[in-house]
Amino acid sequence: MGSDCWVGPWRPHRPRGPIAALYRGPGPKYKLPPNTGYILHDPSRPRAPAYTFGARFPTQQSTCGPGPSHLVPSRMTVRGPDSAPAYSICGRLRHSAPFRTPGPGRYFPERAGNATYPSAPRHTIASRNWGVHAEPQSPGPGAYTVPSLLGPRVIGKVSAPTYSIYGRTRVGSCFEDLSKTPGPCAYHVVNPGVYKTRAPQFTMLARTSFPQDSTLKPGPAAYNVDQVVWSSGSRVRGKG
Repeated sequence: MGSDCWVGPWRPHRPRGPIAALYRGPGPKYKLPPNTGYILHDPSRPRAPAYTFGARFPTQQSTCGPGPSHLVPSRMTVRGPDSAPAYSICGRLRHSAPFRTPGPGRYFPERAGNATYPSAPRHTIASRNWGVHAEPQSPGPGAYTVPSLLGPRVIGKVSAPTYSIYGRTRVGSCFEDLSKTPGPCAYHVVNPGVYKTRAPQFTMLARTSFPQDSTLKPGPAAYNVDQVVWSSGSRVRGKG
């Protein structure tokens, strides 16, 4: 092709990279996920842990005690505040009643008896050992019942098979009368509307009448246009 077919200095050249217009399919639009880095990593490949250079978390602000920054007031001493006596306007507190501690004359050590001093044994005329002869409350040997070892309902023991004295049943035996078995007509047919789409159902009842208003309404001849009544609201209405 001659140079006269082109306008300007531009000439066709080979592209530096793949262009989607040169391919019929998506082409270089779809790429495999990378195997390096942490973001958009290939999920089918193992990924190493990633660490960030985030800022250090702030230290805890709450402390256990006031510390050296706590300022003690200048007038506070070991024995309390160093200031002049201050008085309030509150009423005087009522003194509580004094505690009346018993004096030495209120105690009688000689009445302690054998609790403090040694004494001879003393005997009374009351009955001896009245609590031992009381009726015993604990159950005796006859109060306990041992479970029976006869029958099928034995606890903790293996029992032999037991048989009952009931009569022989007629079901399945030679005495069963098979002619009394219910036939096909004894079973009712299930309505198909139970397990299939139910068709619309119609009744033979009489047609219901439309609702009508039976109140008497005035006709055109009931109104007199010539007779006009003026109301306080400046409204004109005809007198029927």
